[in-house]
Amino acid sequence: MSVALSAQGVAKTYRDGRRQVEVLAGVDLEVAAGELVAIVGPSGSGKSTLLHLLGGLDRPDEGSIIIDGRPIAGLNRNELAAFRNRTIGFVFQFHQLLPDFTALENVILPGRIAGRSLPELTRRAREFLTEVGLENRLDHFPSQLSGGECQRVALCRSLILEPPLLLADEPTGNLDPASGEVIFALLLDLHRRHATTTILVTHNPVIAERCGRILSLERGVLRPSPLLSPSSGLSSGMESGNVAIDV
Repeated sequence: MSVALSAQGVAKTYRDGRRQVEVLAGVDLEVAAGELVAIVGPSGSGKSTLLHLLGGLDRPDEGSIIIDGRPIAGLNRNELAAFRNRTIGFVFQFHQLLPDFTALENVILPGRIAGRSLPELTRRAREFLTEVGLENRLDHFPSQLSGGECQRVALCRSLILEPPLLLADEPTGNLDPASGEVIFALLLDLHRRHATTTILVTHNPVIAERCGRILSLERGVLRPSPLLSPSSGLSSGMESGNVAIDV
């Protein structure tokens, strides 16, 4: 299951003391259902801000964001929380696991919030953790796991409800190269097998070039990136004219 995402004229400005800082200057973005898109750009360019807006964690000052045909700006706080819970999976650079919960309990948590059956959630969580090689670490707490293992747990947690949209913010950025490669390979495999629409923010050009499409965010503007070679990564199945619109 996957969904299409559209953003039109998305702008965001923050106040730094007396100064207004424009982070996004009218970003346009079209992502097809089932596509894997990488967003790259220099530090501080607004990549994480854009991902938070796309995921409904923050609201733009201007513009619209439509997921699966539904404008999220029109949702109230409770509706937006429910929509995120059933539609969007998040993976962050720092895993954000709850320290007093085991790996299994952390993975189950989104389903418990959604009111799903505990036996079914437990079965699915065990399956996901087994898929990523953590079948012997189910009862371990985050403090007992390596950074790479914690990020694998976070990846399972983001997918436990089979969200049609996955947003990943530097999921390998806090890991050593070997662990980062394991996490990205798992994300790529899960993306393919679960047909999830995936938007990935990364500083790593090697990882970016293994995605179906690369977009670059600089000076508040999102454009197709020249990094992507014709032979690299996944095929997005889209014609070159269907990339994000320059703003």
